[in-house]
Amino acid sequence: MKINYVNPDHVHALVDLPTHLCIEEMAQLFKGSSSHWINENNLGHGKFGWGRGYGVFSVSHSSAAEVAKYIANQEEHHRKRSFVEELKILVERHGLQWRDEKTVETVPVASALPPAPR
Repeated sequence: MKINYVNPDHVHALVDLPTHLCIEEMAQLFKGSSSHWINENNLGHGKFGWGRGYGVFSVSHSSAAEVAKYIANQEEHHRKRSFVEELKILVERHGLQWRDEKTVETVPVASALPPAPR
């Protein structure tokens, strides 16, 4: 992990994913090991557990420094915009569709689609 930011309702992490791991395995390891550590060290009130799901965006190597800076400034950033507002913007910016039941789905961006055959 290159950099992270922890907030009561979400976590940002910039991860250099090893080639032998898929995203689902990385999320399971991240959530499982951190939950275990938090509970073993009694860092919360009662048993800690992550919520369902996660969001993942890929980042080019050339953009990693910019993303690291973005993550490092999260405390200041979230004074201006809530996590949900931020996530909604990211979801829509990357061609996904926000759904009110707090999930997103991949949808084609209309402007990126080739013209329909006639």
